[in-house]
This record gives sequence, structure tokens and C-alpha cells, in this order.
Amino acid sequence: MIKVEHLTKCYGNFMAVNDLSFEIDEGHVYGFLGPNGAGKSTTMNIMTGCLSATAGNITIGGHDIFEEPETAKKLIGYLPEQPPLYMNETPLEYLQFVGEAKGLKGAELRRQIDEVIQQVGIVHVKNRLISALSKGYKQRVGIAQALLGNPKVIILDEPTVGLDPIQIIEIRDLIKKLGETHTVIFSSHILSEVQAICEQVLIISKGKLVAFDTPENLETLLTQSNGIHFMAQASSEEVTEILKSMKHITDWDCADQEDGSVAVHIKTAAGATREICCELFFAFAARQLAIFEMTSKKANLEDVFIELTEGNVIPGSDKQADIAKGNIGESEVHEN
Repeated sequence: MIKVEHLTKCYGNFMAVNDLSFEIDEGHVYGFLGPNGAGKSTTMNIMTGCLSATAGNITIGGHDIFEEPETAKKLIGYLPEQPPLYMNETPLEYLQFVGEAKGLKGAELRRQIDEVIQQVGIVHVKNRLISALSKGYKQRVGIAQALLGNPKVIILDEPTVGLDPIQIIEIRDLIKKLGETHTVIFSSHILSEVQAICEQVLIISKGKLVAFDTPENLETLLTQSNGIHFMAQASSEEVTEILKSMKHITDWDCADQEDGSVAVHIKTAAGATREICCELFFAFAARQLAIFEMTSKKANLEDVFIELTEGNVIPGSDKQADIAKGNIGESEVHEN
């Protein structure tokens, strides 16, 4: 549905987007993640035709956003981070204006306005001034304008920023529902939100794609944060001897305690945590060494995000390329 090839955007000497390439299929919800300044909003603005590119190509439904802007833009509904609302109008008046700007007229315009008002849940506030609405309802009006024209792709930039928990849940449920009939791309800083909604996640750092996969696969591929912590009535030497003989353990640290016990943190291979916990228990029991505390930790999307964007996985490295190429959309990472 969307194909981005070698997209680059420079502001003077600053490269905001650096040779970015990926493909997005039709009919899924995609999360777009990255730290502040990573290039998310810039990429979204270029994808929607609101901003020019220094280099690269973008096609929407087979139409080049730069060569065929009118045709390509008809396939896109866009909600910027700051919704483009007119505060002295009602939602009904505003949506009529937007619909006419998109080329809708007469009965079809009225039908679509009624439909999107129902869809985003603003029927009971449609005749109030937008300036009098809560931030949550303003976001809904912004989403409603993006839906006019029945675009195939909905792009939402930080749709839940500044909302209270109840409003976030409501917008989250709305995005899930939109994903049943549209291709939805949305950016967010709330990782749990992305994990709950998205089927695919794109992560960019310093303008480059560092991962594109399902949340579950990303958690599996990045194993550094998978680990087990335990306390044992043993010496560091005894612990080391036992751990050296065990499979699926990638590294460990021991810290002797004042009471004669030892605190141990081990890093494990993906998917092996339960197996290792059992092995540890029986290995220490066989030597009559007591384990009196054991906890396991599995990598989550937050761990993945931190590892990929804070330099532990270097863009362009073999490991990063393996992560990016593990995705369903067959995205690639291109080196400069």
C-alpha cells in the first residue's frame, strides 16, 4: 500500500531522515516509534505530501506522492500532532468545510459527515463550538476530518498526547476499530499503547530504520533483557562452576552478600527462561545449595525501544539488520 524508498530529508547540515526505506501492507495497524528528534513527524509529513524530500521516493497505492500528489493524497487521511481545527466553528461546520475542500458535495458530503460523526463518537457535541470541547473531543474531531473522503490510509501523529487515561482508552479503542477497515499508521510515546494496538511496529533512531516487526518478534529477537535473578546460599566460585555447565546462559554477574549468600543475575537466550529456572533449581539442590529467591524478567517493548535507540544496537550493524529483516513487511535497512 505504501512504499518508501531511500527517503532522505536535510535541513542545512542536519539530516532529519537518513536513507529510510520500508513497505506497509494494506489493512493493518502500524505503530511508528522513535525518540524525540528521530524523524517521525518529518517522515509522516513527507508521506502525506505536506513536506518535500531531499531525496527518495514514496508511493501510496502505486501513486507517487510527488509526481501524482492529487491522486495519492486522496488515499490519505492525516491528523497532525496539532489538529488543524477552527475554534470558532462547530464540528459540523468544520467537517463541512473540510469535506468541501476534499471535493465532496451535496448528499454524499452530508452522508459522510453523518458517518464520521457517528464513527468517532461526537454526535452529542457536533453543534458546540470546538473551542468549548475537551482535548479528547478535539482529537476526535481531528480524526473525523481525516476520515472524510474515505481514504484507505489513516496517518495519526501522536493522537493521544495530552489526554487523560479515560480519553486515551477511548482513542485507543477507536484506532483499533479503524484498523478493521483502514490501514492505520500512528506515532506514540506510550509504548504500552503501541503494544496493545499495533500488529506491526516501526522504530527509527537518528533518521534510520532500526526495526520493523511485530511487538512479539521484537521481544524475542532482542534477548539482552531476558534474565533471571536469584539469591543462593553459596559462594561465587560454586555458582560460577554450576553456571558454566548450563546451556542457554549468555552471561552472568555475581555479588557476594554480607550474610554469606550471593546475588546472581544471568542473561538468557530467548525462550529459555523457564527451562533454565528448572535447571538451576535441580543443579543447586543436587549440591545441597539453597536458592531462596528467584525471579525472571522477559524483554518487553520498552526494553526493545531503549536497546535500539540508545546505541546498544548500532544502525547498519549485522544485529540491527537481522532485527529489521525479521519483519513480515520485508523492510530493509540501507547503509549510507
